[in-house]
Amino acid sequence: MSSGPFDPAPFLLEEYLGIWEFQGEHYLTASDAETLTIEELLAFADPDERARFERLPLSYAPTWGGEELRAEIADLYEGLGPEHVLAFAGAEEALFWALQELAGPGDHALVTVPNYQSFETIPLTAGAEVEGIVLDPDAGWEPDIEAIARQMRPDTKLVAVNFPNNPTGAIPSQQTWRALVALCEEHGATLLSDEVYRGLEVDEARRLPQAAESPGSTISLNVMSKSYGLPGLRIGWLATRDRALLERLEKRKHYTSICNATPSEALATIALRNGPAIQRRNRDLIAANLPLFEAAFAAHPEHLEWEAPAGGCVSFPRYLGDDGVEAFCRELVETAGVVFLPASIYTSALGPVPTDRFRIGVGRRDPEAALAALGRFLER
Repeated sequence: MSSGPFDPAPFLLEEYLGIWEFQGEHYLTASDAETLTIEELLAFADPDERARFERLPLSYAPTWGGEELRAEIADLYEGLGPEHVLAFAGAEEALFWALQELAGPGDHALVTVPNYQSFETIPLTAGAEVEGIVLDPDAGWEPDIEAIARQMRPDTKLVAVNFPNNPTGAIPSQQTWRALVALCEEHGATLLSDEVYRGLEVDEARRLPQAAESPGSTISLNVMSKSYGLPGLRIGWLATRDRALLERLEKRKHYTSICNATPSEALATIALRNGPAIQRRNRDLIAANLPLFEAAFAAHPEHLEWEAPAGGCVSFPRYLGDDGVEAFCRELVETAGVVFLPASIYTSALGPVPTDRFRIGVGRRDPEAALAALGRFLER
């Protein structure tokens, strides 16, 4: 449990996107797959589901999440039931409370680097001692299990990882994943796995098991925003066999969202019932987009070095120009209206992040106009 005022550092990514996400003409750094309209999502519903949605009372939902929603989420995990699921208002609320609960003063935590900033800022602000699991591009962003084993300590309470990774799109090997799960179990550390991009692997054979299905103290985090492409629903969840942990987190949730929106829960339930079809649609869209991105980068080898994601819908390619990636991204959005996230957004106190990289999104429909604007900018 943390003590004292919770005063986190500025959230660099959200502040940057607060300026540029809705001002840039070409948002080419999106972290989610192409979204569905409500009409398109309801087309998946049978007549009874659609009628029940249209008659839905706009009342409060249970803090844990509605029974139907939690049953659909639980069906994603072998051996788990609805009692092993706690719904949240997006993945960020789940991270905000879980990371504070799992690592506080006197605790040691390990988190992947580069990362979504909450991963390190929240446990640091809660008073934990945090170290990085640094993903090295020269090693294909593969976690070094031997290095992680050396970092583990008697007071290591939490290991938090994100695969497929944001921003790199990396996925570790099955062997590395199994070794990580075993290492956490051996040391009695909780493994929190951010799995929001699971289901968008380029090669489905590389899809990792879900942490919540593993032995030991393991937690899976997921959300409707990324692989399902439904960020506007603001529905996320934690799944774990540790019911006592969920009960503690449910009490914390009383101080933030209290409960989710009932229309969002109903629409998320419909989406989850048709999850394989929605994720397949998004994988097909990414598969069609990747050759377009590769060709656009190949046309400017003096400036760009493409790196396709192994999973998810973001990648972290290189900028080779002498002016540096920060100046490149700034001038690109100001003069051509193309939005990228420069490497500085992913600066970490826990380990090095390459300074010549930028995040690009490959999950949105019709990227040709944005890629053409990028090409014209580079030709100038």
